Amino acid sequence: MRRGGCRWLRVLVKGCLNLPCLRLAGTWGGRGGRMAGMPSTGAEAASELTAPAQQNGDARNERPPGSPEPAAAGGESAPGVGGQVTGSEERATAVAPGPGKRKKRRGATGERVVPPPKKRRAGVSFGDEHFAETSYYFEGGLRKVRPYYFDFRTYCKGRWVGRSLLHVFSTEFRAQPLAYYEAAVRAGRLHLNEEPLQDLSIVLKDNDFLRNTVHRHEPPVTAEPIRLLVENEDVVVVDKPSSIPVHPCGRFRHNSVIFILGKEHQLKELHPLHRLDRLTSGVLMFAKTAAVSEKIHEQVRDRQLEKEYVCRVKGEFPSEEVTCKEPILVVSYKVGVCRVDPRGKPCETVFQRLSYNGRSSVVRCRPLTGRTHQIRVHLQFLGHPILNDPIYNSAAWGPSRGRGGHIPKTDEDLLRDLVAEHQAKQSLDVLDLCEGDLSPGLTDSTAPSSELGEDHLEDLAASAQKMDGVLEAAPQDLDTKAPAPGKAAETDVVNQETDPLCAECRLVLQDPLPQDLVMFLHALRYKGPGFEYFSPMPTWAQDDWQED
Repeated sequence: MRRGGCRWLRVLVKGCLNLPCLRLAGTWGGRGGRMAGMPSTGAEAASELTAPAQQNGDARNERPPGSPEPAAAGGESAPGVGGQVTGSEERATAVAPGPGKRKKRRGATGERVVPPPKKRRAGVSFGDEHFAETSYYFEGGLRKVRPYYFDFRTYCKGRWVGRSLLHVFSTEFRAQPLAYYEAAVRAGRLHLNEEPLQDLSIVLKDNDFLRNTVHRHEPPVTAEPIRLLVENEDVVVVDKPSSIPVHPCGRFRHNSVIFILGKEHQLKELHPLHRLDRLTSGVLMFAKTAAVSEKIHEQVRDRQLEKEYVCRVKGEFPSEEVTCKEPILVVSYKVGVCRVDPRGKPCETVFQRLSYNGRSSVVRCRPLTGRTHQIRVHLQFLGHPILNDPIYNSAAWGPSRGRGGHIPKTDEDLLRDLVAEHQAKQSLDVLDLCEGDLSPGLTDSTAPSSELGEDHLEDLAASAQKMDGVLEAAPQDLDTKAPAPGKAAETDVVNQETDPLCAECRLVLQDPLPQDLVMFLHALRYKGPGFEYFSPMPTWAQDDWQED
């Protein structure tokens, strides 16, 4: 009787759950949008199973940005913002009874609705509107970029969902103090879903779109021109000077090879075919089409390309050919430091001395693999680091400077010492870092403070609002803060040189010397099936070169 009663109860519950009124109520409340404790339909269960993956910021990217949300049961999308249903709306939408019919119900009164993600432009992302953001000027042997306004844009990361903007800024965007972001809100510099942000305590949702307008300063690079070695219908090959990154990264945007070629040589929509470190000079190849790019990348994967570098190293390098096969481990991706370690990836580099002047040697290098900083790390291990390598010939590695893999300190201590050394020299750009990337323990307390005092917030925000009003009066492209071409020069000079909220505008930093931007490592030759490109031997590799 007891078992029969349970069976009767299960039948009753199952029947009740199929009632329209309970199916309607089952879409409200709870973490997944259902009432707590209520079973789900098949579609709802599938949605609930994918929710954790969307939260972690990985699986949510498997849907192409800007693509429509999956259609609801019945094959018809409920009309949300822009005709699509966002994750937030989907959980607040109720299905009314009726075959193939959907009745839209919006979220509770006052609930913030997130618009669907915008469709991103496919293909190469830099064009004339980006190149017009600012201009160059040359001073003291350096190429400099005039400060300009720039929009940092991002969709809400999975790990940010359910957290306030205040928490996100304080934990992940430490380049500025919280006082700056509070002033930026008052000045109208921060936008959420293209609406001016009013309060940093707002809690983020999936698909939230953030836009932060900043006054951007770029580090100077060498004024040495980028020379074209080859240009045909398939490729562009250049001789890259030291100190210029290949593409925008970190604090570099206009001071990159991609932007300089686009702005000064009208070479656009290029596809980099290989990497060169920012401090490395020499042969750099670009494809003009995606098809050529894929063809050469396939040759790279099949190891059909031969690469030859030349460098000047410390001391007398052995006269015989030397092969180094030590594995290399990345110590820090953020700082960009590697070292020899048995846990690292397999590598092989072949070295041959070309000359010796009594203090340093010119060495030819043939890397047979392509690990990050491979040549520099192997030379350090051999006890002959590149003469002016700011990382791998640093005293931060200890008395032997990493020779034979001997490093008498932990990775954490090594990174701390490297950062401290370059912070003292005002050369954090060598590590592709800025002050805001450092933890509080690494910040030099004697360095000039750029933080905003609370008593100045109102005045600075008011001044910034006035300046932003002038900027917004000029025609703007929706995807950038660059002025219309006809207004570019005027707006650049009048409105963008200084900004009341910008910390860097209040600092006076010493420019590097041009020779300090050169590292003695040069990509001399690249050879593949049907092509071979050379660049001239640099001055420091000549037999008669003398150290200063």
